[in-house]
Amino acid sequence: MEEDGEEDYMSDLFIKQDVRPGLPMMRRMKETIQKEEKQKEANEKNRQKSIKEEEKERRDLVLKSALGTENKGFALLQKMGYKSGQALGKSGEGIVEPIPLNIKTGRSGLGHEELKKRKAEEKLENYRQKLHMKKQANEQAADQFRIRFKNKQEERKMEGDLRKSQRACQQLDMQKGIDVPKETWFWLEPEEEEKDEEDEEDECTSSDISVSEKLHILTAYLREEHFYCIWCGTTYEDSEDLSSNCPGDSAADHD
Repeated sequence: MEEDGEEDYMSDLFIKQDVRPGLPMMRRMKETIQKEEKQKEANEKNRQKSIKEEEKERRDLVLKSALGTENKGFALLQKMGYKSGQALGKSGEGIVEPIPLNIKTGRSGLGHEELKKRKAEEKLENYRQKLHMKKQANEQAADQFRIRFKNKQEERKMEGDLRKSQRACQQLDMQKGIDVPKETWFWLEPEEEEKDEEDEEDECTSSDISVSEKLHILTAYLREEHFYCIWCGTTYEDSEDLSSNCPGDSAADHD
């Protein structure tokens, strides 16, 4: 027979015990939190109220209570026929509740709150203006980027049209027996060919002309000299055939 001091590990009391891991720790934490809340409530009850708090409570209590017959102003109103809860005025269009009191509790001077409010509104307005200006600057930057990108694309297209015109001019000039171009930039120059000082001077002179101007001059030369339109890709018989059948002398006219 087992001794009385020993626990029976097969008994119902031992089996029903909750032995989940971490449970004792959670129970202790819960008890600690409950104790802290009770202590906080007790401290709040035992805490002595400050003079300002007591004054505020007394003032709120007085303001919430209705005026009695002992009030001289209320007594005068009653003598003139006023009844409690009735609106002021001969026809009852006036106010029912008294004008509320705005009691100043701080030490700031009169108008300080209005000044503070006005400064806050000005600060907010300045912030809004900065955001608006920043938005406008971003929009302007985006518009400028789009314009630059569009101009870059148009410039690349004109450069391609110019090379196309130079290639056609060189071919048509050589077919006509012209060995030297009218202008040095009328033909495409070989990249591997070395340039002498005269070529460099001509290049400097031609570089003063923009790509669009070069394209306009060269296409006009092709139309007048060879009756050729790069936009149509066609060589016409004569100037009359060119003027009557070609839409124009620019890419916009052919679009």
